[in-house]
Amino acid sequence: MTETQKHIIAADGDVVLRNLLDADLEKMCAYANNDKVSINLTDAFPNPFTMEDAKNFKKMVDSQNPVTFFAIQYRGDYVGNISLSPGVDVYRKSAEIGYFIGQPFWNQGITTQAVHLITEWGFRHLDIMRIFTGIFEFNKASQRVLEKCGFEKEGIFRKSIFKNDTFFDEIRFAKIKVE
Repeated sequence: MTETQKHIIAADGDVVLRNLLDADLEKMCAYANNDKVSINLTDAFPNPFTMEDAKNFKKMVDSQNPVTFFAIQYRGDYVGNISLSPGVDVYRKSAEIGYFIGQPFWNQGITTQAVHLITEWGFRHLDIMRIFTGIFEFNKASQRVLEKCGFEKEGIFRKSIFKNDTFFDEIRFAKIKVE
């Protein structure tokens, strides 16, 4: 068993979700330092995204218990990140999904497979009933990914996002665990 195989949490064909490795950080920086990627991310993922940011991000991931941030691997290569962030207090049975994938890997079905994998993993391994996310109004590709994975549009939070000195609507999607 290779080092990478020891860290796999879910796989479907060429798409694998696994623990984030130090070897991923250089590619993470390259993919995150793309305006077409960063425009769709929250400001918690800084732009520019430096190697120091990547190291700090990995430290945060390594400190999680349970770990809920993972690398997306496609045909053996790191291509992006995906996560489920469990809620707290009255939201403890929900988790927010987040993801990004490097532009060279867009429109290949990779993100759809990764969202499907982490959704199934989350419902099986985390004590949650609902997975949700908010998508920026202009990110039509991500909205299609969620719809393909069975997420339903729940509503629009008007002008709730302030990114790059502009207000945008947030489109809320969710998927409920089928029992």
